[in-house]
Amino acid sequence: MEAIEAEVLTWQGASAGLHKYGGVQFNYNGRELGHIHGNGLLDMRFSRSIKNKLLVENRITHHHVFVNSGWISFYIRNEKDAEYALRLLKMTYDRRNRINSSTLLHAS
Repeated sequence: MEAIEAEVLTWQGASAGLHKYGGVQFNYNGRELGHIHGNGLLDMRFSRSIKNKLLVENRITHHHVFVNSGWISFYIRNEKDAEYALRLLKMTYDRRNRINSSTLLHAS
Protein backbone atom coordinates (compact mmCIF):
# COMPACT_ATOMS: atom_id res chain seq x y z
CA MET A 1 0.00 0.00 0.00
CA GLU A 2 2.93 2.32 0.67
CA ALA A 3 4.04 2.04 -2.96
CA ILE A 4 0.58 3.06 -4.15
CA GLU A 5 0.55 6.06 -1.83
CA ALA A 6 4.07 7.07 -2.90
CA GLU A 7 3.10 6.94 -6.58
CA VAL A 8 -0.17 8.84 -6.18
CA LEU A 9 1.61 11.58 -4.26
CA THR A 10 3.83 12.23 -7.30
CA TRP A 11 0.75 13.30 -9.30
CA GLN A 12 0.32 17.06 -9.42
CA GLY A 13 -2.51 18.22 -7.14
CA ALA A 14 -2.84 14.81 -5.43
CA SER A 15 -2.77 14.39 -1.67
CA ALA A 16 -3.39 11.66 0.88
CA GLY A 17 -4.95 11.61 4.32
CA LEU A 18 -6.85 9.43 6.71
CA HIS A 19 -10.19 8.10 5.51
CA LYS A 20 -13.12 8.56 7.89
CA TYR A 21 -13.61 4.77 8.15
CA GLY A 22 -9.91 3.95 8.39
CA GLY A 23 -7.15 3.55 5.88
CA VAL A 24 -5.81 6.14 3.48
CA GLN A 25 -7.85 8.43 1.22
CA PHE A 26 -6.43 9.89 -1.98
CA ASN A 27 -7.65 13.28 -3.14
CA TYR A 28 -7.18 15.52 -6.14
CA ASN A 29 -7.71 19.21 -5.49
CA GLY A 30 -9.72 18.35 -2.38
CA ARG A 31 -11.99 15.74 -4.01
CA GLU A 32 -11.70 12.05 -3.28
CA LEU A 33 -10.14 9.81 -5.92
CA GLY A 34 -10.56 6.68 -3.81
CA HIS A 35 -9.52 5.11 -0.53
CA ILE A 36 -7.82 1.95 0.64
CA HIS A 37 -8.88 0.30 3.88
CA GLY A 38 -6.31 -1.38 6.12
CA ASN A 39 -7.31 -4.81 4.77
CA GLY A 40 -6.30 -3.80 1.22
CA LEU A 41 -9.81 -3.02 -0.04
CA LEU A 42 -9.79 -0.16 -2.56
CA ASP A 43 -13.09 1.71 -2.92
CA MET A 44 -13.64 4.17 -5.75
CA ARG A 45 -16.48 5.90 -7.52
CA PHE A 46 -16.92 5.91 -11.29
CA SER A 47 -19.80 6.76 -13.56
CA ARG A 48 -22.09 3.76 -13.91
CA SER A 49 -21.08 3.31 -17.55
CA ILE A 50 -17.38 3.11 -16.66
CA LYS A 51 -18.18 0.83 -13.73
CA ASN A 52 -20.07 -1.52 -16.06
CA LYS A 53 -17.12 -1.63 -18.47
CA LEU A 54 -14.77 -2.42 -15.57
CA LEU A 55 -17.07 -5.17 -14.31
CA VAL A 56 -16.65 -6.94 -17.67
CA GLU A 57 -12.91 -7.26 -16.91
CA ASN A 58 -14.01 -9.36 -13.91
CA ARG A 59 -11.46 -7.81 -11.54
CA ILE A 60 -13.54 -5.31 -9.62
CA THR A 61 -16.79 -5.92 -7.77
CA HIS A 62 -19.77 -3.83 -6.85
CA HIS A 63 -19.06 -1.74 -3.76
CA HIS A 64 -19.48 -3.80 -0.61
CA VAL A 65 -22.14 -1.38 0.73
CA PHE A 66 -23.35 0.81 -2.18
CA VAL A 67 -24.08 -1.95 -4.67
CA ASN A 68 -26.42 -0.01 -6.97
CA SER A 69 -24.13 2.98 -7.45
CA GLY A 70 -21.00 3.89 -9.38
CA TRP A 71 -18.86 2.81 -6.41
CA ILE A 72 -16.59 -0.21 -6.90
CA SER A 73 -14.46 -2.36 -4.61
CA PHE A 74 -11.19 -4.07 -5.45
CA TYR A 75 -9.00 -6.15 -3.13
CA ILE A 76 -5.26 -5.50 -3.39
CA ARG A 77 -3.53 -8.78 -2.51
CA ASN A 78 -0.27 -8.66 -4.47
CA GLU A 79 1.94 -6.52 -6.70
CA LYS A 80 -0.15 -7.19 -9.81
CA ASP A 81 -3.26 -6.03 -7.93
CA ALA A 82 -1.39 -2.92 -6.77
CA GLU A 83 -0.57 -2.09 -10.40
CA TYR A 84 -4.25 -2.47 -11.34
CA ALA A 85 -5.28 -0.31 -8.37
CA LEU A 86 -2.91 2.40 -9.58
CA ARG A 87 -4.44 2.13 -13.04
CA LEU A 88 -7.91 2.65 -11.57
CA LEU A 89 -6.78 5.61 -9.48
CA LYS A 90 -5.00 7.13 -12.49
CA MET A 91 -8.16 6.81 -14.59
CA THR A 92 -10.07 8.92 -12.09
CA TYR A 93 -7.17 11.34 -11.63
CA ASP A 94 -6.83 11.86 -15.40
CA ARG A 95 -10.57 12.41 -15.79
CA ARG A 96 -10.64 14.98 -12.98
CA ASN A 97 -7.48 16.63 -14.29
CA ARG A 98 -9.07 17.04 -17.74
CA ILE A 99 -12.21 18.52 -16.18
CA ASN A 100 -10.12 20.89 -14.05
CA SER A 101 -7.99 21.94 -17.04
CA SER A 102 -11.10 22.56 -19.14
CA THR A 103 -12.61 24.70 -16.38
CA LEU A 104 -9.42 26.75 -16.10
CA LEU A 105 -9.27 27.28 -19.87
CA HIS A 106 -12.85 28.52 -20.00
CA ALA A 107 -12.26 30.86 -17.04
CA SER A 108 -9.44 32.68 -18.88
